[in-house]
Amino acid sequence: MGTGEQWGDAAACRGIDADELFVQGAAQSRAKALCTACRVRTECLAYALDHRIEYGVWGGMTERERRGLLRRRPTVSSWRRLLDAARAEHESQRRLGEDGEWSVAAG
Repeated sequence: MGTGEQWGDAAACRGIDADELFVQGAAQSRAKALCTACRVRTECLAYALDHRIEYGVWGGMTERERRGLLRRRPTVSSWRRLLDAARAEHESQRRLGEDGEWSVAAG
């Protein structure tokens, strides 16, 4: 992690042997499972995408999944900004639903 990147201190995989995150095949599913409830999953994924990290599971995605995402979205200049905005939108929609301020019309 670079300067100003403190999110790693809160990562679910903190303290786990790094060899468990840089695996092949079926073992990648176990590594990805560590990310499922991680509080900093978005930051981790954005870091890997922004820095074009080629190996390991980061933010719940394998290197192959990240390469595919990068190919599909070649114009993204900051994954951190994009993912933060998407998370904020998601949380905003979830709060609206919890407050009962909007509802989906029955069809």
